[in-house]
Amino acid sequence: MLILTRKLGEQIAIGDNIKITLLEIKGRQVKIGVEAPAEIPVHRGEVYRMIQEENLQAAAFANELSDVWGRLKKKR
Repeated sequence: MLILTRKLGEQIAIGDNIKITLLEIKGRQVKIGVEAPAEIPVHRGEVYRMIQEENLQAAAFANELSDVWGRLKKKR
């Protein structure tokens, strides 16, 4: 993990097309801005984990459905 220290208004660049800007500091809360191309999804960590869990559940369901469909086809 790379750890950087930034002051208010300063940026971090990731590659050529992603910029993170420190916008505000209030007590223990930090507000950051993220500039990234529309095709690059940007999520809070907890939202990203939820999406990953839902994707795993959907994939498991699709596999289960495929297995059931395969068994039904064999019975014909």
